Amino acid sequence: MWAVLWAAVRSKAPYVTFPVAFVVGLVGSQLEWFLRGDPPPTAQEEKSISEQREDRKLQEIVGEDVTKVVSLKDKLEFAPRAVLNRNRPEKS
Repeated sequence: MWAVLWAAVRSKAPYVTFPVAFVVGLVGSQLEWFLRGDPPPTAQEEKSISEQREDRKLQEIVGEDVTKVVSLKDKLEFAPRAVLNRNRPEKS
């Protein structure tokens, strides 16, 4: 008789386990919401790192004249000194 009972319990276990797990998860979720308060803003509401960086750069250049740049002809060095001038004589 025990073998038949255990076989029935094993075969019906998913039908019993899922509702129990669902109720435990629901109660845990509601308890967590009650203890923590409002949930944090979702990822859709927050700005990404690249958007925050773009906004910061735009705020930095608001008061500057972006048309005033140094000409490439006026620049003597295009790369750091240690990279390209290692084997060349110094420029006058």
